[in-house]
Amino acid sequence: MSASIIQCANEQEEAGTIMKPSIDTVIVEQLAQAQISDPAYHAMLKALVAKVALGRNKTIGFSGSQGSGKSTLVSVLKAVLEQAQGLTVASLSLDDFYKTRSARTQMMREHPMFQVRGVPGTHDIDLMQQAKLALCAGRAAQVPVFDKGLDDRAGTMTIPAGCEKVLLEGWCFGATPEPALDLATPVNALEAEQDPQGLWRHGVNEYLAGQAYQQLFTVDYWVYFKAPNFEAILDWRAEQEARFNQGPKAMTRSEIEAFIGYYQRITQWMLLDAPGRADLVVTLNPDHSIAAVQGDLEFSFGSSLSS
Repeated sequence: MSASIIQCANEQEEAGTIMKPSIDTVIVEQLAQAQISDPAYHAMLKALVAKVALGRNKTIGFSGSQGSGKSTLVSVLKAVLEQAQGLTVASLSLDDFYKTRSARTQMMREHPMFQVRGVPGTHDIDLMQQAKLALCAGRAAQVPVFDKGLDDRAGTMTIPAGCEKVLLEGWCFGATPEPALDLATPVNALEAEQDPQGLWRHGVNEYLAGQAYQQLFTVDYWVYFKAPNFEAILDWRAEQEARFNQGPKAMTRSEIEAFIGYYQRITQWMLLDAPGRADLVVTLNPDHSIAAVQGDLEFSFGSSLSS
């Protein structure tokens, strides 16, 4: 590169005139990296960026079942906001705020099923709320790093100060407690066999109803990715296992079905309850393509470049 070109680039940078890539360019690149080909995602993301970029939308929540693709879309959105909009964005996931293994072992005194991470009660919600409030105030936040292989925390990391947007995501983010009468009947064999008296599911529901979870779930804008049914969720989780865990610890489909049984009750409740409360509902087809969008975003499915 010639000295004159370097000098010109430096002058532009000093003057703040370096051109950011277009939003369409960044979306195309990010979706390609995520191996998402449905053009409706491009249109949705472009409209969502315009919504999120508004000053009043500081915190944006995302929820969806296991395998729905919510974490991937949060990563894509974060990159687009940063690269195309020049915003400083932080993301927090419920998966990073599980209680330590020893803490969950102590929770087995309430019920043995609390040893398994994921359901309300097994997260350090106070710590996540502290991080959320710090970031929203423009301060740095120290957050845990959770190693799922170890099933325990593996240190901490610091999110720098100066955050302009905070993205929060989790499979049960935004969930409300289930009506007490619905807890009487087990939803699957796991509950029938391991929680015949309903102590665990009542305990999970009480944690979810608590102020800590509901305060954390209070955001400026909430996006819910709605699965077509629970069978599709099982298929998605099996696809994840085949793609990311091919070692000796890989689960069979029957083992996966037993594992996601811990999350089935809240997942099915959210399929019924969340669409009436979320700001944006993205209904998915079994192949992860977008079937419908309900909410205040305006865009056309007909063109990936619609606004």
